[in-house]
Amino acid sequence: MLNSIFFAVNDPKTMASLLAAIAAIATVLTLAMPLLAGDQLQKRMKSVATERSRIRARERERLARGDRKALKLEPKAYMQNIVSRLNLAKHLGTGDAKERLQTAGYRGPGAMTTFLFFRLVAPIGFLVVSLLHLFLVDDFGLGPLLSVGAVVAMTYVGIKAPELFLKNQTSKRQTSITQAWPDALDLMLICVESGMSIEAAFRKVADEIGSQSVALAEELTLTMAEMSYLQDRRQAYENLGARTGLEAVKSVGTALIQADKYGTPVAQALRVLSQDSRDTRMAEAEKKAAALPPKLTVPMILFFLPVIFIVILGPAYIQVMAVK
Repeated sequence: MLNSIFFAVNDPKTMASLLAAIAAIATVLTLAMPLLAGDQLQKRMKSVATERSRIRARERERLARGDRKALKLEPKAYMQNIVSRLNLAKHLGTGDAKERLQTAGYRGPGAMTTFLFFRLVAPIGFLVVSLLHLFLVDDFGLGPLLSVGAVVAMTYVGIKAPELFLKNQTSKRQTSITQAWPDALDLMLICVESGMSIEAAFRKVADEIGSQSVALAEELTLTMAEMSYLQDRRQAYENLGARTGLEAVKSVGTALIQADKYGTPVAQALRVLSQDSRDTRMAEAEKKAAALPPKLTVPMILFFLPVIFIVILGPAYIQVMAVK
């Protein structure tokens, strides 16, 4: 078997056929992947575009009724019933749960209800599945004591699973915003220097930056919508920084608040903040590049050195086997 493999590797026709097959498969995948990928950008941008009209309709309805209630999308009925009956907002809710959900991109009462529901269901699900598998299907030879410990560990994983998911979504969203933020500031600077108002600049940047970061386009559009109906723009800028949870965005919001309050030039502040954001992004890239050599040591030992030994010792082994 080993001889056949070595002879196939040394055969030019076999290697040419193999490389041609790999090239053909790569070409087909390259052409097919754009067709199979869903257009998530258009879907998200469409929902972002309708957010302003929903906010306006909600505020008009609230003012027309003369009360403090607003029109909001209700969560699923069975989740709402369970959360309300068990009072999960008191027992499983946290003080910053709403802010963390907004930072992860989930808004409205439905997001909070779903989060509380899964904080209740996930530990129970992990507990039941682990009990059924360990005591009815296969205990992996752990024994009674270790099986109980494994069940407790899986239940703890179920408790932490919703928070880990929320943390992962927040990290992805903040990474997307951070990477596109310097470019968004440059576009905003160009719009402001060309004579646009800050609302028009936000709208234009949201339209242009959507292809790079849908999350940032969504946040800018929501900020533009808040500036259109809130009495004070300061609140809209502060909400933008609170929703993203990024210091770079909060600093821009502070600069815009100061410019609006004291009449300082907005373009100059945006230029300085844009350069600072680019420097920060470059520093992060250099930090990651400096950390690559230690990370590549283990893959090189596991994957590169065996291949080198095969290439060096392979011909000698073939010759020895041929002599025998």
